[in-house]
Amino acid sequence: MEVLFRQLVFGLLLLLPASQRSTAVAVPSPQCQTQCGGVEIPFPFGIGANCSLAGFSVSCLVRDGVSKPFLGGGKFELLNISLIHGTLRKTNNISTYCYNTSSRSMDTRPWWFSARNSPFRFSDIHNKFTVVGCNTLAYISDDTGTGYQSGCVSTCRNLSDLAAGSCSGMGCCQTAIPRGMDFYNVSFNSGFDTSRISSFGPCGYAVLMEAETFSFSPSYINQFNSTNNGRTPVIMDWAIRENSMSCEVARLNKTGTYACLSRNSECMDSTNGPGYRCNCSNGYQGNPYLFDGCQDYNECKDRSSCPSGSTCHNTIGGYRCSCRAGRKFSQQNKTCDPDTGLIIGVTVGFLALVIFSFLGYFIIQRRKLNKIKQEHFRQHGGVLLFERIRSENGLAFKVFTEAELIQATNNYDKTRIIGRGGHGTVYKGILKNNTPIAIKRCALIDERQKKEFGQEMLILSQINHKNIVKLVGCCLEVEVPMLVYEFIPNGTLYELIHGRNRALQVSFSSLLRIAHEAAEGLSFLHSYASPPILHGDVKTANILLDDNYMAKVSDFGASILAPSDNEQYVTVVQGTCGYLDPEYMQTCKLTDKSDVYSFGVILLEVLTGQVPLKLNGPEEQRSLTSNFLTAMKENKLDAVLARHIKGQESTELVTGLAALAKQCLDMCGNNRPSMKEIANELGRLLKLSLHPWAQLDAETEIESLLGGPSTSSIEIEVTTTSPYPSQDGENLPMNPMSSYYGR
Repeated sequence: MEVLFRQLVFGLLLLLPASQRSTAVAVPSPQCQTQCGGVEIPFPFGIGANCSLAGFSVSCLVRDGVSKPFLGGGKFELLNISLIHGTLRKTNNISTYCYNTSSRSMDTRPWWFSARNSPFRFSDIHNKFTVVGCNTLAYISDDTGTGYQSGCVSTCRNLSDLAAGSCSGMGCCQTAIPRGMDFYNVSFNSGFDTSRISSFGPCGYAVLMEAETFSFSPSYINQFNSTNNGRTPVIMDWAIRENSMSCEVARLNKTGTYACLSRNSECMDSTNGPGYRCNCSNGYQGNPYLFDGCQDYNECKDRSSCPSGSTCHNTIGGYRCSCRAGRKFSQQNKTCDPDTGLIIGVTVGFLALVIFSFLGYFIIQRRKLNKIKQEHFRQHGGVLLFERIRSENGLAFKVFTEAELIQATNNYDKTRIIGRGGHGTVYKGILKNNTPIAIKRCALIDERQKKEFGQEMLILSQINHKNIVKLVGCCLEVEVPMLVYEFIPNGTLYELIHGRNRALQVSFSSLLRIAHEAAEGLSFLHSYASPPILHGDVKTANILLDDNYMAKVSDFGASILAPSDNEQYVTVVQGTCGYLDPEYMQTCKLTDKSDVYSFGVILLEVLTGQVPLKLNGPEEQRSLTSNFLTAMKENKLDAVLARHIKGQESTELVTGLAALAKQCLDMCGNNRPSMKEIANELGRLLKLSLHPWAQLDAETEIESLLGGPSTSSIEIEVTTTSPYPSQDGENLPMNPMSSYYGR
């Protein structure tokens, strides 16, 4: 079709008068050759008469048996032509400056090139004047054109100094040229020759060439001129330069020589010299110098035209993208964005229905939740508790709401957990007044415990003793009540003797002081609380240490009111292996003497530094209690004492504490002393340990203890039947919830 159209236009031009035909833009004949040697020759270039614009004629010649296109009557081989960029690549001769060993002089073969009165200019963007050699200074000049003159020197001492790809003066140098050059001449400086460096290459080379395709090689010092038969590519910018017209002038030219013939073309002023060139408009491709040479381009062939998930539709001179239902194409972002108008219209009604339904459901559920909370509050004795709190103005006890505890624990965040066991989890909480608290979130309890919970909380809240962890309050509006205690930061006596805090190297007198304080707390529970409270799980892991390392007996969950009548028997034996009273295990009857037995085990830990139960090793050595009683019976107490006690503490003190422990561990509960008697005896022994001759050392130890690193939280590991390790008893984990739970 294009060939027929060309024939028609060419025929019409032939019918024009000769005076008009000479001023009109030439249109190539359909018979014009458009290719030579595999190189496309697009109009305004052409091969033969009436096949090109003035100055764009190309010769197709046979060289070395191969057809090749040439410019300038066969001087320069044409490598390719770009209509879009207005450039062409052709070969350019390399100028040489060589030492002749016969004449012992320098032979010069300079080259010059002139493109004056032609459409071509040397590209200042793509070309550089390049000099190769070890002692070469070459000049480039455009004397009568731009007046440009410059030079470039290339030297080298050793060939080993030359680096491939580097053209910075060592063996190779380059310099840029200005725009507008249509002529250049090459000359060499005779003061630089290769006669003195015959060990290097005999020649120096200089050429204006395409810089992007050139990569220096050290081998070029000897054979640069042999590259492509002494020629290198050079880039020329071309344009329609007739009468140096710009686009604006060319459009208004009445002689009809405007070269952008295609209807869908655009004119652009040349950026290198006078004149203009043509390009197809956006959305079109082809040859803008031909009638209807710019045809619509199908952009949908390019994957990048439309985003993934959309459909591309080609249009004349452009394209459009469509998206699936519910989305629309964003021209700005080139993406398929949600169709907000459609979505809003469809969903507003639905959302309104959902919102009203949700509000109704929320109101109903809120009422149900409040009703459930009120029922839980009533079941847990909250009414009774409030009545007693109102009647006893001095009772410092608070009933927390569930929302307050959620806020204090950051919604029970895992990082707030300071203890976990089979009966619940303990969290560290921070109240609004920045007071730290410990919150025990219990597991399920039975119905009998629910009925007595309010009464028990009231009794526990009235306990105010310096050696007992204080119950601050509780939360009753949940299914299982939550207890709130004061926060004790410095770990447990267990950790001080066996665990992570034993690095403090606490003195025997300090341990004795802590044991005495713990005994005072238990004595208060047994003798002064009304009704008396039995701890039920006395052990070193349940003796906490505050900021000053004062003992605080924790009774969280294991403590019960002293049983009476039919309730004195416990259905399931509770406690920790190694501390359990043998009499309690046989009778299931929990008494205050059960706590005394467990406290006797604590005294053994202070004396021996060993854990109560070792699961590995010889069977006769697993129980600390059995080992101790055997040693006492055989009068071998020294065999079980800790190393820091042997020979360093008074015999009277150690013997007295061992005798007290033996009384506590009596198999018959009636033969054991009371906690009050134990506290009194420990007080006497403590005074003995602080006798003036040892008091200074003891005070030093206490200061060291108080000044040691404190623990901000308590890490608790979950254990099963026994809290002790399977090896040698070192670095033993705490019993589950040992710091704030008990068991």
